[in-house]
Amino acid sequence: MKTTIEQTLDRAGTGRFQKNLLGVFGLVWAADAMQVLAVGFTGASIAATFGLTVPQALQTGTLFFLGMLIGAAVFGRLADRYGRRKVLLITVALDAVFGILSAFSPSFAVLLVFRFLTGIAVGGTLPVDYAMMAEFLPSKNRGRWLVMLEGFWAVGTVVVALAAWAASVAGVADAWRYIFIVTAAPAFIGIWLRLWIPESPMYLLKTGDTKQAKAVMNRVLRTNGKAEMSESEELIAPQIVTNERLLSPNLRQRTLTTMAIWFLVSVSYYGIFTWIPAQLAGEGFGFVRGYGFLVIVALAQIPGYILAGYGVEVWGRRKTLIGFLFISAAACALFTIASSTFLVASSILIMSFALLGTWGALYAFTPELYPTSLRGSGMGAAGAMARLGGLLAPSAVALVISQSFNTAVAMFAGLLLAAGIIALFINVETKQKALD
Repeated sequence: MKTTIEQTLDRAGTGRFQKNLLGVFGLVWAADAMQVLAVGFTGASIAATFGLTVPQALQTGTLFFLGMLIGAAVFGRLADRYGRRKVLLITVALDAVFGILSAFSPSFAVLLVFRFLTGIAVGGTLPVDYAMMAEFLPSKNRGRWLVMLEGFWAVGTVVVALAAWAASVAGVADAWRYIFIVTAAPAFIGIWLRLWIPESPMYLLKTGDTKQAKAVMNRVLRTNGKAEMSESEELIAPQIVTNERLLSPNLRQRTLTTMAIWFLVSVSYYGIFTWIPAQLAGEGFGFVRGYGFLVIVALAQIPGYILAGYGVEVWGRRKTLIGFLFISAAACALFTIASSTFLVASSILIMSFALLGTWGALYAFTPELYPTSLRGSGMGAAGAMARLGGLLAPSAVALVISQSFNTAVAMFAGLLLAAGIIALFINVETKQKALD
């Protein structure tokens, strides 16, 4: 009897295996969030240590995002060619090593090198994690689980905000060193946990290793307390068009629209969250000041993920993405016209809520847009566009922010509105559709 991986995953459901997988991926996902957002939380401290201005210190972010761009593009393709599991182990190991070395940098030049190398590693983990997680989930609730994985970004955001707050309260010298140690620590644990993760059965089928693919699926069934496949059952690969590329006629529209959205959302998100920590920790706006409020901003991301997880399964990926993009744009617009501290605080909290809901929907949607042979490459290309946006945010956006922070946020409102309009042209909905 012949059966597909999708049918076997439906039989297995989402049980202990997927929960364990979510915990392992989630830990490193939170660590990656901490590495990324440390750019904004360490700028002032790095500047004080090395006698720089804050914009100069934020060049650590520029080099970090350049590394992420390279890592996302390169490791996504390597995962499609050599397997998800090998890339997962390599990237998280590099993340841990270069992340901890950053904390002990003796000079700003050395710090830039280590942040660049850490960026390559982090950029490589993000697209491969999502491609692999998607390939172990049944179609009926895949979107919700992918949003749950993205939700660990909020956990990392809260932890790095708390670390920065603790360092500020303690008044330690070179606070950035302590923050980088905190951000690197979870990756060291993640190295050993990822040894537990088997290779993606979809990748194994693509490469013709049907025996190992069946063994992996039996492990999923067994871990979830379900009967294993019988000896007579044979796993078959989905029909894959081998000559397809990201810009082939069948995929071109969804690739171009999705990549544009990733870029626009990234510029806005990293622009806001690179500069808001420095802005609020310094001058602030009344009670909207300091790291304590930034922890509240981070916590506001959690309901955004919860709503996105509900929306992608009930309303669909496309509608949920469009809705969160328009709410994000409206929140940025509200910030620019806010005349009271209450409205300023409200707009920042809504930004945090809606932007992370946007990321949740985008990460759930994107890996489903591509076949197995291109899923790693598709997520890698999306990650590269996001890192290009992040690369531009700390430095190029600084030119606008130097004139007016309100003007910069108004620009973000326009970019997010444009992303919402572009999302209207995505020509597919993947809710409850099988991966191929």
